[in-house]
Amino acid sequence: MTRPLLPAFLASLALTTSATAAAPDPNSLIDAATIGQLDTLIDREIVKLSVRSQNDKYGDLSQEEINQLDQQWRKERKADDKPLISATLSSPLSIYLSRFQGRSTGLFVEIFVMDNKGLNVGQSSITSDFWQGDEDKFIKTFNEGAGAVFIDKPEWDADLKIWRSQISKPITESDGKTLIGAITMEINLTELERRQLAGATN
Repeated sequence: MTRPLLPAFLASLALTTSATAAAPDPNSLIDAATIGQLDTLIDREIVKLSVRSQNDKYGDLSQEEINQLDQQWRKERKADDKPLISATLSSPLSIYLSRFQGRSTGLFVEIFVMDNKGLNVGQSSITSDFWQGDEDKFIKTFNEGAGAVFIDKPEWDADLKIWRSQISKPITESDGKTLIGAITMEINLTELERRQLAGATN
């Protein structure tokens, strides 16, 4: 009675292995046109105004206070009452990011903007944490200076059956030099590859 289970198990294993082996190269797929869309998103006053406002609000926070906010966010994800999460998701910036993501029709999976400490300012969906300052998406962009671009390794999304990768850049004032924050856009690599093979624009 157990024999029929073996082929099914092997088929499942082969599928998983195939998915892992088929990981696309995000550095090849994420082209100038895709990065250009991120630049278009950044170059809006609502983005820079929102980041400046939060930099003023949280300018004197200590690392301990940042950690407390991050812990509050994590607890709120499991709670019915979500004051910090609700305030962030209902902000004009979050609404703008959600609409920008929606207009991509599946190309962008998630977008979030960070202030000069790596704290979320706005986002298109609930992130796992509030503080990104200890992660590469912030360290390899904001800390590297204007013009930095960080493309993270691809990850397989077993639920959506797609490959995903994040591209992050610092956000500067209009002078292109003064750093005020950073942005991360998570891209559906599977959809991006499909569009490129079909000759479609992003």
